[in-house]
Amino acid sequence: MVNSINDLTEHCLSSETLSTGGMLTLKCDQVRLPNGNASQREYVVHPGAVVVVAILPNGHVLLEKQFRYPLHQVFIELPAGKIDAGEAPLATAQRELLEETGYSAKEWLALGQQHPCIGYSNEVIHMYLALNLTPGPHQRDADEALELFELSFSDCLALIENGQISDGKSIIALFRAEKYLAQHPHLLAT
Repeated sequence: MVNSINDLTEHCLSSETLSTGGMLTLKCDQVRLPNGNASQREYVVHPGAVVVVAILPNGHVLLEKQFRYPLHQVFIELPAGKIDAGEAPLATAQRELLEETGYSAKEWLALGQQHPCIGYSNEVIHMYLALNLTPGPHQRDADEALELFELSFSDCLALIENGQISDGKSIIALFRAEKYLAQHPHLLAT
């Protein structure tokens, strides 16, 4: 851990909500900087999200292809979704895996958190490893369209290397899962 003797905290002087949508809120805060000067910070308030590395009985990773409107393209990513108000992150992960894929898992392991947009959002993504999967029918929302497929870990890493998986949350979660499973190989034998 890196220690600092300086207090780098910025203190809020005032806060204004610029816009509120169905999921996101845009804020503009006036802040006092550590050097005493004032500045402005615009940022998005996000409810938080989860991403799931789901390992199938054959050891492959469950992936999705999904169109993402802001970038107008199809992305390869892991099952994921936003946390609903009052919902625990693990409950969100379990719900999203079932909704999007139809799979439920008997074993869940937390892989940590990531902060994907620290310059303009307070979003936190909780990462989970899901093992001992059982298939079932998906329960997708009416506005969800995606295609499921599976790949080995080595094939996932190759897709990251060649740029076909460019989704940050999926890349980080896959790397974390790969490292964890390398240290606990018995988990794939269950």
